[in-house]
Amino acid sequence: MQRKRGPDSQKLLEGCLAAFVQAGTIDLSLDQLAKSVGISKRMLIHYFGGREEIEDRAMTLLEVVLRKQFAPDAFARSASLAVVVATLWKRTTAAESRGALLLVMELSRRAWTGSPRAKTFYAEQQRLWVRLLMRFHPNRAVVEELLQLFQGAMLAYLITGDPEPGRRSLIRFLSNERMFGTETNRRGRGKTTKNQRTW
Repeated sequence: MQRKRGPDSQKLLEGCLAAFVQAGTIDLSLDQLAKSVGISKRMLIHYFGGREEIEDRAMTLLEVVLRKQFAPDAFARSASLAVVVATLWKRTTAAESRGALLLVMELSRRAWTGSPRAKTFYAEQQRLWVRLLMRFHPNRAVVEELLQLFQGAMLAYLITGDPEPGRRSLIRFLSNERMFGTETNRRGRGKTTKNQRTW
């Protein structure tokens, strides 16, 4: 008689991450996680050892998912910075992304309050954003300023639920002459730029 196989630990981990994303928080109890993945709390502890290990491995898996999302190869080399930022903003503010966005922001908050693992997660996300954006704009100072603006816009969006103020701020930044120099000058003042049409 063939022995029934138990659940796969990777599938359980993916289920735990999905539960965190759906809740928009990593502060779920073992009972809540066990119910979400369809096994007992005892078995969950058997597979992962405890709550801290589940959190740590879920953050690692989330890093893998985000690394794919923010890989430079996810965008055509010919894409403009405005197209990349517009695409990222639309993805970030899509209804289906809200849980993941809340989770990332919570982990960032943990980093600010001193969690070593959350600090590592936050640093990795910053590195991925900078790496991606610098492929489409060579000035690191401009990229870091844009990233700060984008993250501030994300926070405002989470508070208000309205993506428009953030979108307008990003358009203004990307339309700034010091960003694109002579390219903007050639288009002339007062005209609708390609950056604005992208949005």
